[in-house]
Amino acid sequence: MKFIPTALHGVWIIEPQHFGDSRGYFMESFRADVFRQHVGPVEFIQDNESESGHGVLRGLHYQRDEASQAKLVRVSRGEVLDVAVDLRRSSPTFMQHIAVTLSQENGRQLFVPRGFAHGFLVTGEMAQFQYKVDNVYCPDSEISIRYDDPCLAIKWPQLATAFVVSDKDRRGLNFEDAPLFQ
Repeated sequence: MKFIPTALHGVWIIEPQHFGDSRGYFMESFRADVFRQHVGPVEFIQDNESESGHGVLRGLHYQRDEASQAKLVRVSRGEVLDVAVDLRRSSPTFMQHIAVTLSQENGRQLFVPRGFAHGFLVTGEMAQFQYKVDNVYCPDSEISIRYDDPCLAIKWPQLATAFVVSDKDRRGLNFEDAPLFQ
């Protein structure tokens, strides 16, 4: 696996190695000792999967306080633009974001540590999105920040159709009103 640091401290792009032949391919998507060597100690306790159609935008989500989560995300089918936003006030990259294309073709993964909001837009026909988390979901601690908040200036790609956004995400908080991390 290739571990690529990003401009946001603690966020990593991970490129697993694919081995393919006429039968298909094999890929080692996670190995704890190698992950720990590059990223540090993170104990993933749950795997999640979602499937979404073209134009679905999920996020920007995070859980606050002791319910916060680190995530290792990837796309097993389709393509998304994946976004992580630094919500750590003490960070030199506070309020900055990274946007990475994750797809079945490129096999890339993104590690998003605690203290970040996360979201994605399905840019392909559909996407099967998988993520490991290091903490269980706690609905009482979940926050949604508006994906189109001008303070964040995320440049989501223009699609031929309107984004499909849940009511919860459409009613998300403005960045300036959201509780953040120290």
